[in-house]
Amino acid sequence: MKLRVLSLGAGVQSSTLALMIEKGLIPKVDCGIFADTMGEPKLVYSHLEWLEKQLSFPIHKVKKGDLRQDMIDAIDGKYKFLSVPLFTRNEQTGKKGLLRRQCTADYKILVIVQKVRQLLGLKKRQKVKKDMEVEMIMGISYDEIYRIKPNRLPYITNIYPLADMKMRRLDCLNWMKNNGYPKPPRSACTFCPFHSNEEWRNIKQDKKEWEEVVELDRLIRRGTKRNTDEVFLHKSCTPLDQADLSDPKDDQLNLFVDGCVEGYCGN
Repeated sequence: MKLRVLSLGAGVQSSTLALMIEKGLIPKVDCGIFADTMGEPKLVYSHLEWLEKQLSFPIHKVKKGDLRQDMIDAIDGKYKFLSVPLFTRNEQTGKKGLLRRQCTADYKILVIVQKVRQLLGLKKRQKVKKDMEVEMIMGISYDEIYRIKPNRLPYITNIYPLADMKMRRLDCLNWMKNNGYPKPPRSACTFCPFHSNEEWRNIKQDKKEWEEVVELDRLIRRGTKRNTDEVFLHKSCTPLDQADLSDPKDDQLNLFVDGCVEGYCGN
């Protein structure tokens, strides 16, 4: 059995891929899979709703849970550790650090693989049969070529059409515009610690989303039982609503270069 799946983040690159597939410019897929952390900006969800109406192939929406609420529950002791790479600061020494990033694996990769196994007709813990092959179409453009890597599972082969065509993110935006499609939003959790200052400023334009992120930043401050340092969403290790977001050098970590290189976030 062969399966061809689009990993859909509903951002610029994967939206371009989806519509190019629909137009027959890229070989067809059996379906798309959208892994929902329940933390995307409202614009991503509204864009995804529009995108589904343009496609003839189904989009499966999967999720592990509410990542924002799980972060709060981890602080309250329900979980042993936070899966989000938050910035830390020791109150006594002032030493800064960074928590381990596990959110992409837990809230994106894991649930997508589970859905793939379901589509293959596999039950829990059932071994993959020799004739089962999966092509995972990834929305990584040529300017993000450093994110290209083989899939960790031997029966899944990652395919990168945009990189193969040497299409960059700007090329994707131009292709969308030239074909009369709306500009896709940036796909990433509103509270992702790897936001640039520019991205934080963009979130700040939506008063409700900004207030929710600021409140989350406040709620997670005290850390977990395993990590007694203070934790923050912003690299400066200051409360988000007090952080200087105007720095033109924008020395905040980059989602792709320093953060999620797996290819499942931000596309």
